[in-house]
Amino acid sequence: MDKTTTIAILGGTGQEGSGLALRLAHAGVSVVVGSRDAARAAEAAEVINGKIGRKVARGDSNAAAASTASVVMLTVPYVAQVPTALSVHDELRGKILIDATVPLVPPKVGQVQLPAHGSAVAHLQSVLGTDVRVVSAFQNVSSHQLAHLDHEVDCDVIVCGDDKEACETTIALAKLIGLRAFHGGPVCNSAAMEALTSVLIALNRRYKIEGGSGIRITGLPSAAATAAKTAPT
Repeated sequence: MDKTTTIAILGGTGQEGSGLALRLAHAGVSVVVGSRDAARAAEAAEVINGKIGRKVARGDSNAAAASTASVVMLTVPYVAQVPTALSVHDELRGKILIDATVPLVPPKVGQVQLPAHGSAVAHLQSVLGTDVRVVSAFQNVSSHQLAHLDHEVDCDVIVCGDDKEACETTIALAKLIGLRAFHGGPVCNSAAMEALTSVLIALNRRYKIEGGSGIRITGLPSAAATAAKTAPT
């Protein structure tokens, strides 16, 4: 994983998607913002380019974005997760799909409401089949923090997936935007990260954490902690 890799972000006009797109573009990664509305995606990309002062991002339809990228991120609301992924299934074949979906059920988003099959991301892997390498990541990273380039994002990333190489690529991607990232086990473990988002939302509300709370992994040997945040050259 390096800066020459093109990353598509489906749902890139939303808060989480646009925040990740901004951070990636700022790091010099070629980003394609995807949306059901290509014109809206193009507008979002221009906003990102304006913030970083150079043209790194561009916008297109979800299908076009997925077809031109080697790694795809999915940052849509839970109700749109499976329909969006299935709509671009052909474009995803053989690629890594990094899914940041959280099964939030409004209006009680501060309550854990995992789906009947346990994990939204693990379920998507079963729906898409093994020809799409699904990885779970970035569910607990605050969109508010991502949107402010002058501040370090105070959160670690836990990556869950059944494909070791896909997980390594996702960890390297997180490092490119300055985040520590760690293997969290198989994709079924994504249930814990999905559930934790509702807990963080409850904490934000109870303690009025405007920037959004996050998670940190403690107890790591200093060498491991450093390696987890060192971007590849």
